[in-house]
Amino acid sequence: MKRIFIYIVSITTAFTSLTACKDELEDNFYNPEETTQASIGGFFTEMLDNNRVRPSYWDVRTFIAMQPGVYTQSLSFQNSSTMYQQNPGYIQNRWDDFYRPGGDGGGAMAHYRAIEAAYAALPENEKASAEVFVQAAKVVMLDEASKMVDMWGDIPFSEAGSLNLTGAVTRPKFDSAEEVYSAILTGLEEASAFFANAQSTASFQKQDILLSGNIDKWERYANSLRLRLLMRTSFVNEAAAREEVTEMLGNPGQYPLVDESQYNILLAPLTNYIDNLNNALTEINSHSAPEYMLENVLKPANDPRIEVLFDKYGRNVSGTFQQNAEFRAMPMSFGAEEQTQRREEYAILDSATFLFNGNLPGIVITAAEVNFLKAEAFERWGGGDPEQAYETALKQSVDFYYNLHNTSSSSRQKETPPTSEEVNAFIENPAVAYAGSQEEKLAKIWTQKWVHFGFLQSVQSWSEYRRTGYPQLTFVPATLAGYEAPPTRLVYPSSEMAYNKENYQAVQGKDVRTGKIFWDVR
Repeated sequence: MKRIFIYIVSITTAFTSLTACKDELEDNFYNPEETTQASIGGFFTEMLDNNRVRPSYWDVRTFIAMQPGVYTQSLSFQNSSTMYQQNPGYIQNRWDDFYRPGGDGGGAMAHYRAIEAAYAALPENEKASAEVFVQAAKVVMLDEASKMVDMWGDIPFSEAGSLNLTGAVTRPKFDSAEEVYSAILTGLEEASAFFANAQSTASFQKQDILLSGNIDKWERYANSLRLRLLMRTSFVNEAAAREEVTEMLGNPGQYPLVDESQYNILLAPLTNYIDNLNNALTEINSHSAPEYMLENVLKPANDPRIEVLFDKYGRNVSGTFQQNAEFRAMPMSFGAEEQTQRREEYAILDSATFLFNGNLPGIVITAAEVNFLKAEAFERWGGGDPEQAYETALKQSVDFYYNLHNTSSSSRQKETPPTSEEVNAFIENPAVAYAGSQEEKLAKIWTQKWVHFGFLQSVQSWSEYRRTGYPQLTFVPATLAGYEAPPTRLVYPSSEMAYNKENYQAVQGKDVRTGKIFWDVR
């Protein structure tokens, strides 16, 4: 599908920046499209260069701000009759970016199959040094595949990408979501075992634009992703999840995790173009502070993250900008016209942290998320201190967002991080403090993880919201029949109906927006 931008802002600057970004990648790393022999390292770098992980204009504008950001209320959105209806073209783009190279998503499946094929063709004496690429690529592909399952359910997986692997064109079957998850969890366990005894190489360090060839971080990434997905299945297959999670958390030496901030898995930007999110969010009026997050969660707790998540905003009066007196979120109940007319009265996303931050990375997984997962596991099954894990996660989340803010490329004034006393006061606030029944404690864990995810990780947020039911959001009904509320899954793109018809027919009965992913049982 040709992408046509109806709204064009600074197109010359954007084009120059994007061209420079691609040139930089090609100058510094092997380009598989321009080599005479398949380059495992080049395929790997292209696979990592994923603008569905980075907060890019296209992903935020056409997917995040129109789908998961809306369904989780991690972004504001313009009220309309179609606000919960998915855009077929943009959904097609998101689907394609997993299976095919050349788009915004790195083509994880296509590149992984190409790496498998290139590895299989290597002489036996060269395979040992190249296996680190295969295992790292597998972790990345499995991470992206888990997102596909979480959004659609059953997907083409085991037979997908056959052209890259075998040279034969095969219409891939849809594997069940449960089968794909099982394969993902097995693959992550295998990758972790490999990285536990692996050595990095100069070539791997050069090609790895995610973790610079750090084997320890790759092992932590694999284990932490496995923990995330085991917890996601923990209400549908609790016994199995409990057994594996308990083993992992009880043996930190064998299963190191991304549980300290120094291990955060972040994909650095390859461009200094700073206007991506400002354009993406202001074009469709998604830059106002979301009401439930600000008014119901952050303000009652006197949350120190407010200062770096949002700007108070304001209006120009006689040529002078007058800032609003306090942080207030625009009510969701406003109609579209009132939203437009009164937007300046309410807080918006922070300009330094988000709107004009050319240093904003893609977030793969963070220590705060991992400690929220640990807190849930300890609360439900024992084996550790849930309160300590929860409070650690809160502190890490505060640090994380202040770091995004204070390392911003924006010239706007930066906020001073809170003192340890201020953070402790926040953690002890009754709205946040780890107290109450087990359900109340879990609700706090899940709600605070939702805050931490924000819109940058709204795909994960949407999955966790459906799994846990928290936070308990209320949605304004849309007026379009059949689309009154947000969906519980995305419907398949038209390409599957047109070009993979026989296999699509096997899942057609499930292809409704009100269907549920297998782990959505609570």
